[in-house]
Amino acid sequence: YTGADGKNSDVDVLTNRAVSKMKDLGAEIIEVDQIFLNDDIDYNAFQVMLHEYKDGLNDYFASLGPDAAIKNLTELIEFNINDKVEMDFYGQEYLEMAVVMEGMESEDYFKHLEAANLGSRVNGIDRVMDAFNLDAIMAPSGSPAWKTDHANGDKFTLGSSSPAAISGYPSITVPMGYVDELPVGLSIFGRQWSEGELIDIAYLYEQATKHRREPKYIEK
Repeated sequence: YTGADGKNSDVDVLTNRAVSKMKDLGAEIIEVDQIFLNDDIDYNAFQVMLHEYKDGLNDYFASLGPDAAIKNLTELIEFNINDKVEMDFYGQEYLEMAVVMEGMESEDYFKHLEAANLGSRVNGIDRVMDAFNLDAIMAPSGSPAWKTDHANGDKFTLGSSSPAAISGYPSITVPMGYVDELPVGLSIFGRQWSEGELIDIAYLYEQATKHRREPKYIEK
């Protein structure tokens, strides 16, 4: 799967090597351009996240007891507004979007959840795997980690986690190599209940490549 969000030329090199190694190990490779049919899936999944975000945080604060300094999401937002130690660097837009949601018992939540599941499962991963008779889907996990930049923000260039994350289907990541000493992963995911097969494939690749090495600090 090479239609992941964004591109990174250094990661492309490692991905091509991983594809070649999989072929050497006996795999038949079929390129898949897209898994999601449209952007509505991402929108619906985001709405689901906001509903769950609100309920999850409120449940957490409630678990802290009556003497907790912050008792709910509304108070957290107010605290951040009044104490702007971190707000110069990090906003709280997601918190503000979540606080106005109705929560996980609402019709709106279930509407978006059903749409996200249908788009990512039946019309997403299942559709692609059935169309090409696939055992699994492999993709570069993401770009190398970027330096923290308070002025310009994150420099995200590549990611492939959405299909498995939104569908709730299994996914496993193994080392694929390094870019400037930073690790890059290879993700292998598939349909529901395929954990055993995914582990077998990932283990075979991992043992054949041995990319993993001990982390170390890099001299400036």
